[in-house]
Amino acid sequence: MGRHFALFGHPVAHSLSPRIHAAFARQAGVDMDYVAIDAPVLDSALAAFDGDGANVTLPHKARAAGLCVSLHERARRCGVANTLLRLADGWHGDNTDGLGLVRDLTERRQLDLRGRRTLLLGAGGAARGVAPGLLDAGIGELYIANRTPAHADALADALGEPGRVHVRYLEDLSSLGEFDLVVNATSAARDGTLPPLPRALVGPRTTAVDLGYGAAAIPFLAWARAAAAREALDGLGMLVEQAAESFRLWHGVRPDTGPVFADLQAQALSLVSAD
Repeated sequence: MGRHFALFGHPVAHSLSPRIHAAFARQAGVDMDYVAIDAPVLDSALAAFDGDGANVTLPHKARAAGLCVSLHERARRCGVANTLLRLADGWHGDNTDGLGLVRDLTERRQLDLRGRRTLLLGAGGAARGVAPGLLDAGIGELYIANRTPAHADALADALGEPGRVHVRYLEDLSSLGEFDLVVNATSAARDGTLPPLPRALVGPRTTAVDLGYGAAAIPFLAWARAAAAREALDGLGMLVEQAAESFRLWHGVRPDTGPVFADLQAQALSLVSAD
């Protein structure tokens, strides 16, 4: 009998994760199924799921961490979990978002992150998931900008590097100058809008990354291109890489992400061309 896995979030109908994990399973010869479950409330949805492992996405990553009997150091450090493994005593949590983003940027995009002055927009579950990975990859100073001051302060405190991590609020960004790396971890663009961002944040050396993909990433990427960023990237590569890390945790083998990413990117480009 095959093993059962699922993605929990709200909403999740748009997610490419089932397609990605199906491709990984074929590649690795693993007998499994993976479905997306729309869960307005995580606790009851997870309790009703008789499966072996799960991914968790917005808006439940912090709650997922709280439901686990143990957390990997990565998840403990950022306070959110996106990957769950069921063992005899309950759910064990990890977070693969930071690994996925760094692997996409450094290996696929050949970007040297060391010493890069970095701006992280947002302080929710997505931002929490990637911030430790960016710091571990050797970026220079990390500025966290968020609409809600308390959330940005909490993330900075959790990271525990006061000499390297700084909090700014969205209305204060105009004084910060140019960044080498700008990462959009907000969900504000899901409705097609984007908070006002000064173009002075971006220059000819800047890489701008939206952690979303598809329509959700369009407003930020359009802003970055209009501001003449060196490159503007969506989160499709990160999605594939973090999924591969989840797959490795569940099955003990890390799939080859190149063909899966290429297939998804080609489909995305074909949809753009059709429009």
